[in-house]
Amino acid sequence: MPQQPQKPSDLLRVQPIRHLALDMDGTIYRGNTLFDTTLPFLDLLKRLGIGYTFLTNNPSKSLADYIRRLGDLGVPIDPGQLYTSTQATIEYLQTRWPQVRRLFVLGTDSMCAEIAEAGFQMVPDDPDASVDAVLVGFDLTLTYPRLCRAAWWIAQGRPWFATNPDRVCPTDAPTVLVDCGSICAALSTATGRSPTAVMGKPDPAMLGGILRRHRLRANQLAMVGDRLYTDVEMARRAGAFGVLVLTGETTADQAAAAQPAPDLVVPGLAELGEFIARGHSNQNKAAAS
Repeated sequence: MPQQPQKPSDLLRVQPIRHLALDMDGTIYRGNTLFDTTLPFLDLLKRLGIGYTFLTNNPSKSLADYIRRLGDLGVPIDPGQLYTSTQATIEYLQTRWPQVRRLFVLGTDSMCAEIAEAGFQMVPDDPDASVDAVLVGFDLTLTYPRLCRAAWWIAQGRPWFATNPDRVCPTDAPTVLVDCGSICAALSTATGRSPTAVMGKPDPAMLGGILRRHRLRANQLAMVGDRLYTDVEMARRAGAFGVLVLTGETTADQAAAAQPAPDLVVPGLAELGEFIARGHSNQNKAAAS
């Protein structure tokens, strides 16, 4: 069963929280369906004066695509409330690998366009092309020849990077969406080489930008998501409060067996909202006494 925190000591841990980093697919929606609890939860955060930023490891859509999609689902946001693994990848390459300019990319058109807009050159599927590195994303347009070409460049010794480690992408459709981590597993098996670096969650840099932007301490930030090995692990690495919701990939049994355990496990956003409201109510009562 998921944790149902009732002890005063549990509520004390939520009192310092001033900002939430919210995973998207599996947390605020699943596939193309917005959870009924999402909008009431966001309204509650606004009433409590708690900010929030949406994070996603899914690089298949651009920043503009996500803003449009969330708007279509009834969740209006501005660009400053969204941070994607594509943005994290661009920032990493620009700061840590400035010599990398020509990329062979396994990614969607939206992802490739965003990377090209950042100044990188997209290299075609040509063995005679000049390639600095291979970049692998959640490629919904992946073809076998391009997978083989990526493996060939990796086998030639080129550094290669992944936008995110997710093995599958949550969906409400009757299928399994093979994600970037699984594509990387195929490339690693074929070439005998692991990625040079993997961006996105659980890299704590995904939360570092939020902490700096909002001038927060780590204990003032909660990371909310549906995955132990990305969302919760990133919170642990960053020193933030890690909340696991059971509306996506992770089951209650998996959550109960997790080591280290999340700071909090809840069925969904409604229960999390109740928990946060109780914690802040207790804080207000203590301040008034």
